[in-house]
Formats: sequence, structure tokens, C-alpha cells
Amino acid sequence: MAKSARRIVTPHRKIPLTVPEGMTPVEFFNSVANLKNLAEENGLLRSPEDFLLYRKAIGHSVEFDTSIILDTSKKVMDPLGRPVRRDQLDNQQKNVWSRMSEIIFSYMVEKYPDPEKHVILCGEASLDPTWPLSKPGVPSIRMIHNHFITFNMDDLRNAELADPNDPNLTDSGHNGLFSDQLSPVYQKFMEVLDLKILRPIPTDKAQLGLTGYPEGLPSWEVVGGADMLKNPRFWHEYDLVLEGFLDFYRTFFTQVSTRGAPVPENAYYPDQVENVLLFSNHFHRAAKLIRQEILQDPQFANKIRWRPAYKQLMFRDENGRLIVTISQNSVGNAITELLGIVVKRVTDEEAYGKAEPALLKKLLEVRDRLVDADLGDPVSTPCWPKGQFLAEKCTRMKKG
Repeated sequence: MAKSARRIVTPHRKIPLTVPEGMTPVEFFNSVANLKNLAEENGLLRSPEDFLLYRKAIGHSVEFDTSIILDTSKKVMDPLGRPVRRDQLDNQQKNVWSRMSEIIFSYMVEKYPDPEKHVILCGEASLDPTWPLSKPGVPSIRMIHNHFITFNMDDLRNAELADPNDPNLTDSGHNGLFSDQLSPVYQKFMEVLDLKILRPIPTDKAQLGLTGYPEGLPSWEVVGGADMLKNPRFWHEYDLVLEGFLDFYRTFFTQVSTRGAPVPENAYYPDQVENVLLFSNHFHRAAKLIRQEILQDPQFANKIRWRPAYKQLMFRDENGRLIVTISQNSVGNAITELLGIVVKRVTDEEAYGKAEPALLKKLLEVRDRLVDADLGDPVSTPCWPKGQFLAEKCTRMKKG
């Protein structure tokens, strides 16, 4: 079977939500009111640190699909002032974030032990906090959030092939910056990382065999597999990958903005920035090309993400390897598209209703494990009979 991105269809219920007159849906989805609605109608668990585990009302998969968001909407009214990246979390928040992620991913490995039958992934998506509120995005666009998703491999094998020029697959046209123009210098720069659990592997060896994605990105195999997620060292190295990416991103777009700019302030690896990036003719050539296009094309200029926006992903491939990768991000594309999985979400009450009981059962099971680990308290789980949310129908998890 030839490698190719796949396009699958995922059903969801019609959301009983009214957007106030005079507001666009995206504007409302980024509002505090909608985040309150998200928690009350989809919330599963909330930690004292305000991490919210919630059910995806419009999800990527009906097999298993949930997210954690740091819901600071009641404490920080300014949506541009909320944490959108792990490096903006304090130590306690990072600890809770890592423990929750380990428990959920380990649950997925336990529930879906055969890598030839299921793809499992954990992915953090950060969007530029200065991106206009009116641009397309998701309700959690303004706060750090992590996705946990399972896809049935047979569904992917039988899915139609995706258009390779789909703007979501091509990162809205910006994928060439890292995967094509900058891949060699990007790979060399990331060699500075002090890694013991994450082992660098060639990009063409770090792909889903079915789709051939990710493309051209630095990748690392988790030596020791899923058991290493219980080791704090793994999460430290996961942070090192992010730090390296942030240095690279900031250096590149600082150079795009200002020719001859020095090493960015607060760089994690200033020597590597100076000696690898700023001494690379290839790096400066790419910055020059982007700068020239910005001057000539106002539409292109309007799409530039000046501050770090990324997707950091851990997934299990068909051979059972856990692989970590990281990419730049743009509005519109989803975490799954980094793996070449394009999801078309459609309203289909009947299809979703058939999948809902099994999905909710798994979400409640994983919530039970988080409660047992003292990582939060349960909140009501929603039901949508006939597409309408009825609070009295919600169930509260019972122990035992």
C-alpha cells in the first residue's frame, strides 16, 4: 500500500449553543462565556491548578479523544495574558501536567496494546497568543492544551486519500520553512540537546508507514517505550526539545524581522544559536527569502507567526515505537495532520450516538485513574438527548 495522507470522517452531535447576535462563531468560541460552557457541558475533571480534562464535543475520533486545558479564563480576563506554552508554567503546574499526561497515555497503551490495530498520540498545540481573535481557531486557542487521541488503523487504511495540497497538511503553506528550506540546519541545531531517553532518528525512519508523515522534522525515539513516561527524566527531555524549538523559531523570525539581529534575549542555547544558526548561510538565505516575500505580498505577511507557535507530538507507530517530534504551527491545521491524518468532522446524531457509550466509558475510566492519583476532582459528565444538553441527565462518577 502506497504511503499517503488519509482523510477520515468523524461524526459529532449538533452542539446546542447559541452564538450571540453580532458575534462571529470564532469570536464567541474564544470568549470566557464559551470556556465556561465548555467546562459545564463537557468537563470531566478539574485539578486545584485549574487543569480541566474535558470531552471533545467536536472531536477528531470517536474511538478515544480527550484534552487537558489550563483553564485560567476566570482568573485572567485578557486572553493574550494566558499561558499558551509549557515554558510558561510554574514547576507545580509542570509536574501536574506531566503526571496527567503519563496516566492518560499509559491508559491508551493498555487499552490499545496492538500498534498494528491502533495509532495513539499525545500532542500539545500552542498557537501564537497575538494571533487575531477573529481568525479561525478552536475554543482553547488562548490557553495551553494537550490532546489524547486514538485512531483505528483499519479506518485509516480504508479511508480515502487526502489531497496532498490540502492547506491543513501543508501548514497553510508554511511547512516549507522547516521541512524543506531549513531542515538540515534545524537538525544540526537540535543536536545540542542533552538527551538520554530520547534517541535521534532519521526523519524518513520516524514516520507512520501508512501515511509517510511527519515530513522533514527532527524526531526522537523513546528508548524503553511507554514505561519511560513514568521517569521524570523523560518529561525533562520533552521540555528540552521544546526549548530547542523555541530558540530556533525565535532566532529565525527575529532574523526575518530584522536583518543582522543578534542572539535573542533569554535564549536557552545562546552558543548554539550563534555558532550554528547565525553562522549558517543557508539559515540567512531562508530568512532573506521570507523577508522579501513579506515586503511583496500583504496576504503572506498577514499570516506570519512572529511568536513561537508549535505542535509537539508523541505517537506510537505501527512497529510499536514511541516517537517524539515538533513542528511549527498555524491556524487551521490540527495536531492529527502532523501525522497525515485529515479529519472531516460532520454532524451525524445517529452515528455519534452509537459510538458515544463506549467513548464515555473510557473517558470515565481514565478520569477515575486521575482522581485516584489525587490529580483533581470529577465534574459532571454531559448527555445530549436529541441534541439538547440536560443538566439533570449528567452523571457523576462513583467510586468502586
